[in-house]
Amino acid sequence: MTQPAAISRNPATGEEIARYPYQDAAALDASLACAQRGFEAWSQFSVEARAETLLRMAKALRANAEAMARMTTSEMGMPISQSRGEIEKCAKLCEWYAEHGPAMLADEPTLVEEDKAVVAYLPLGPVLAVMPWNFPVWQVMRGAVPIIFGGNSYVLKHAPNVMGGARLLGAAWAEAGLPEGVFEVINVEPPLVSVAIADPRIAMVAVTGSVGAGAAIASQAGAALKKCVLELGGSDPFIVLADADLDAAVKAAVASRFNNAGQVCIAAKRIILEAPIADAFTERFVAAVSALQIGDPQADSTYVGPMARFDLRDELDGQVQATLAEGATLLLGGHKLEGEGNYYAPTVLADVTPDMTSFRKEIFGPVASLIVAKDAEHAVELANDSEFGLGGALWTTDLAKAQKLARRIVSGAVFINGFTASDPRVPIGGVKKSGYGRELSHFGLREFLNVQTIWRDRR
Repeated sequence: MTQPAAISRNPATGEEIARYPYQDAAALDASLACAQRGFEAWSQFSVEARAETLLRMAKALRANAEAMARMTTSEMGMPISQSRGEIEKCAKLCEWYAEHGPAMLADEPTLVEEDKAVVAYLPLGPVLAVMPWNFPVWQVMRGAVPIIFGGNSYVLKHAPNVMGGARLLGAAWAEAGLPEGVFEVINVEPPLVSVAIADPRIAMVAVTGSVGAGAAIASQAGAALKKCVLELGGSDPFIVLADADLDAAVKAAVASRFNNAGQVCIAAKRIILEAPIADAFTERFVAAVSALQIGDPQADSTYVGPMARFDLRDELDGQVQATLAEGATLLLGGHKLEGEGNYYAPTVLADVTPDMTSFRKEIFGPVASLIVAKDAEHAVELANDSEFGLGGALWTTDLAKAQKLARRIVSGAVFINGFTASDPRVPIGGVKKSGYGRELSHFGLREFLNVQTIWRDRR
C-alpha cells in the first residue's frame, strides 16, 4: 500500500515533481517536542543576538535565491521574475526587523507615577502556522520573522503542493544559525493539524487561507483557549473616480489584478469605475491586459503563468461562466487555454453588478470584474457591499476627499493612488470575513507576545 504523501506537481506541465510522505502521530509529537526545546533555548537569546540571526538569514536568502525562486516557479507556477522578487522582499524583511525590531521589544513606560510600572513584551512559545501556496516564501516569512524575532519558535504546516519550498526555507534558517526546532516544518494531514492545535506545547495559531479553513481552525483553537491571527479571503475594491490619473490607474490595476496569475488575497478583484471615465478606463485596461505575456513561468519574459492547481482553474471557470450567465459582458478571455499546463486566459468582465457571482465571491485567478458607479458615494457603497474587508485602493487627484472616503471603506487597508501591498512598515490584516489580528509592523510582532505588566511597590 502506498504511503499517503503531499504531492508537488508542476502546473506548467502537469508533471509530478516529488512526493513527501505525511508524518504520523509519533513523528508529529517529535516535531512539537523539538519546537518546544527550540523555544526554551531561543527565548533566552538576547534581542541583539536574534537581530544578528535575522541579518544572517537575509544573506542566506540571497545566497540561495535562485534555487528557491526556481522551486516556487516549478511548484506553483509563479513567473520566475516575480519569484525572485519574493525572495528579495523576504531578505529586506529580515533586515527591517533586525534594525527596527529591538526598539519594539523594549520595555514600555506607563502613566503610573515614578516609573513604577512598565509593560514588557515576552515570548509565548511555539506558534503553529498553517500557510497557503500562493506566495510560498513571503506568506511564511512575513509571519515567521517577527514571531521568531520575538523569541518564539515557529511550526510551519505548509500547503501540500509547496513542500519542496518549505524544506528549502528551513535549510536557509539553519544556514543562518537558527537553533534546531525554532523553525520546524511539519507535514501532516488535517486530523493531525487538529491534534497539533490542541497540543499544550502550541501557544498560538496563525492562519492564512480560505474563509472555511480559517473558521475551522479558529474554532478548534478557541476550544483550546488559544489565540489566532487569521488572514483570510479578500475581494478588494479598486475605485477609480472621475478625476483620477487614468493611465497610472490602469497600469496599477493591471499589476494588482494579474500579478501571480491573480492568485493574490489583496489583489484588485472588483474594479469600481465612476461613470464619466468608465468607458475610457475600460478601453485602456482591456488593451493593457491583452498585451500581457502568457507562457512558460521559467521564462524571464512571462508575466502570467499557470494557475497553481487544476481544481482551482475549474472552479474559476465555473465562476466566470456563472457571471456571464447572470448578464455580465465578456470583453476578453473567459476560457481555459488549450494545450499543456494549467493556464487560464486573462479575462475581463464588464457590466458586473452586485448580484453576480464575480462580485459576491472571491475570484482567485486572472479575472477582472468591472463595475460602474454613479458617483463617489455609490462607489463607496459598492466597495462595502461585500462579506470581505481585507484591502482596497482609491484613485483620485482630490487628496482631501480621498482621506475622508478612505475612512468610510470597511477594510484593513486603503491605498490612495496606489494598490494594496504588504510592507513591514505597516500592518496587514482584515475585518469581516477577511479575518482578524495583524501581521507586520510592531502590531505583527506584539500579536504573538505576552504583554506583561511589571509594577513595583504598589501597596
